[in-house]
Amino acid sequence: MAMFKGASFQDRQKAIAEAKKALLEKFMARPAADDPVVLQREAERRAIAVAREARAAERARQKAEELAAMQAQLKADEEARKAAGIVEAARLELEAEAAIQAKDQLEIEKKAERDARYAARKGRKAEAKSDKRRHR
Repeated sequence: MAMFKGASFQDRQKAIAEAKKALLEKFMARPAADDPVVLQREAERRAIAVAREARAAERARQKAEELAAMQAQLKADEEARKAAGIVEAARLELEAEAAIQAKDQLEIEKKAERDARYAARKGRKAEAKSDKRRHR
């Protein structure tokens, strides 16, 4: 029967050396900075960055336009509120004037009714006096 042979110290050292060698080869296999593949990848990254900046600038421009439109709308709304306030003030003034005129007209009518009652009472008194003088 075959027994499991454990890894000896030398075997472990050999495995470590091979792993280091493989890692070093992997690093060395990396293309140089002037390699066409690397240059192409770098150019693609730059193009993506430029496109990203262009999109950001477009978003900023749109945001500025929206802000300007919103400010213009707010200004127009404020002017409309001011105009509505002026119209409302004029309407209230006219209503107050109409109420004053109606009150004055009512007072004139009441005075005319009072004067008519007074004149009627005077007339009745004068008639009563003349009736007394006749019957004497």
